[in-house]
Amino acid sequence: MRNFIQPGNSLAIAVPYATGVSAGQGVLVGALFGVAAVDGVQNTMIEAATTGVFDLTKEPALAIAAGVRVFWDNTNRRITATATGNFQVGMATQAALAADATVRVWLNRVPAAGA
Repeated sequence: MRNFIQPGNSLAIAVPYATGVSAGQGVLVGALFGVAAVDGVQNTMIEAATTGVFDLTKEPALAIAAGVRVFWDNTNRRITATATGNFQVGMATQAALAADATVRVWLNRVPAAGA
């Protein structure tokens, strides 16, 4: 196919955060969410994985059940189960206890409940 560019498993994006991003951290640019493959300072281009399963920092003291839709809290740069004001990124593939620092997330933009 002539117009095929790439599979889209990772994309080059500009780091939007003044404090930069570290490899393995989530990054949100507009409606595009990915996990940084490398460290980067603000406005530099980095590769970010857009598909796959990742252990991502979660909201402290929050227990998350397996299969729950999870959201990116871009202000605090972490996963939460709170939909309001946050960006849906996928689903938890394993339960995370309140004491856990991370939750295992399958990056998958699923439709809103009932859709």
